[in-house]
Amino acid sequence: MYDEIVLAGFGGQGVLLIGKLLAYAGMKAGREVTWMPAYGPEMRGGTCNCTVVLSGRPIGSPISKSPHGLIALNLPSLDKFEASVRKGGIIVVNTSLINRMPHRTDVTVVPVAANEVALECGSGKAANMVALGAYLGASGIAELESVKAIVAETFAAKPKLVTVNHEALSRGFALGREKAPAGAVN
Repeated sequence: MYDEIVLAGFGGQGVLLIGKLLAYAGMKAGREVTWMPAYGPEMRGGTCNCTVVLSGRPIGSPISKSPHGLIALNLPSLDKFEASVRKGGIIVVNTSLINRMPHRTDVTVVPVAANEVALECGSGKAANMVALGAYLGASGIAELESVKAIVAETFAAKPKLVTVNHEALSRGFALGREKAPAGAVN
């Protein structure tokens, strides 16, 4: 099993955090993992993305020119990375901030109003978790419960954040399962 995913948005949206959570889930599952961040010098509002590679064998490079998946939290990210996703891949689109769907017809598109769902869960800051949950649901790349366990470890000192983020992951996961390609989900 070999999967490359690009997660992208504005700085401050939690892109690097959800990339790390996905990487940790891969590590806990015994997979080889790379996590490579890329961001501008701005503290918030600048561009931000990371590439996560999960593999059952040693990874040759953390760079992906044609990832299996994309989580796009804003329009500039969709514009920049849409064309690079390989045929048959998955693109999660945050429809709260993106006013168009991908132009591609050879990928699975998972539209998710991540900001609105996050607010319903108790915090607009959990939009990243909604999007990650949607990708997990559509791809089957990692177990939802594994990611939830890592969230609980990460936010152990802030139990309210654990609850909100778990709810956001679960809601996103359910939305992603609705769009999952045949055979993608266990």
